[in-house]
Amino acid sequence: MLQEPIEPAWLDAFEAVLARCALQKGDTVAVLSESQSRPVIPQLARLAAARLGTQVFDIVLPSTFSSSLPVARSTGASPVLRQIQPVVCALAASTLVMDCTVEGLMHAPELPAILKGGARVLYVSNEHPEALARLLPDDGIEALVKAHVKRLRGAREMRVTSPAGTDLVISLQGAVCGGNWGYTTRPGTMTHWPGGLALAFPAANSVNGTLVLAQGDVNLTFKRYLDQPVTLRVEDDYVTRIEGRGVDADLMRSYIAAWGDREAYAVSHVGYGLNAAARWDSMALYDKRDFNGTELRAFAGNFLYSTGANEVAGRHTAGHFDLPLRHCTVQLDGHTVVDNGALLP
Repeated sequence: MLQEPIEPAWLDAFEAVLARCALQKGDTVAVLSESQSRPVIPQLARLAAARLGTQVFDIVLPSTFSSSLPVARSTGASPVLRQIQPVVCALAASTLVMDCTVEGLMHAPELPAILKGGARVLYVSNEHPEALARLLPDDGIEALVKAHVKRLRGAREMRVTSPAGTDLVISLQGAVCGGNWGYTTRPGTMTHWPGGLALAFPAANSVNGTLVLAQGDVNLTFKRYLDQPVTLRVEDDYVTRIEGRGVDADLMRSYIAAWGDREAYAVSHVGYGLNAAARWDSMALYDKRDFNGTELRAFAGNFLYSTGANEVAGRHTAGHFDLPLRHCTVQLDGHTVVDNGALLP
């Protein structure tokens, strides 16, 4: 990893995002990090919050490790809070929590209590700071995301096809739909930076068909572009077969089986990217340790399929894949919103 001394442009970027969160002088900002957080991110968060005249404080928790489970990456479910009630209460009582944990609190079990207390939470994705600075939210991203979330909420069905052979049908009846644009101004809400995607968490027994990961598609758990196709057969939400030759298919079969949990094979969420500034090719430019991959979840026109935990369907598991696909066509009730990987206006 290269050294990461604070750069003025990075600090300006953090201040710009916090300004979009409508912080006022005297508001309380909690900077949450852990022992394995990359030091520059909580440092930048703390300094930017102080620049805006807020009352800022740090909570640093020890990272946790398990010797009995597979290595977990890109889960969005940081385990560091461990239901420590004084910590949860301090976060819940804050105006804004800047979440600088490695995995983030998006799917953490303590998040509902934090939001119920009125705090808003901004997860700063564990990226190289130059990537965060490149992906500052602009004036149009909020309206764009809200428009597509509205379309998701109004649709009964999503269908996804591709030249590689994907043909997936997703019922949106009973789904919980949402999105993020990289900042939040409303108490009791959470977002992440970088932002720019619209998602649905389908209800149980809603997803059927075939998902083909083609060459150049991405497995973000492994932080790897695929060299050979992998086909997932999905029946009533669950991947029932992983087909393909070569190391990409072997890695997926091995890792998902290692959890020993059927729920790791089930759908977590589906959606598509809306951020025109995010780039598919950016992963090639960073070491794995320096890169979390939120940019690849958000690049405009990708179809994002994820396996693992889905509270809407009553499923909980630590096993998780995030799989951004290119060159897909996404239709909502027959109306095309993404055409062969291009987001339509």
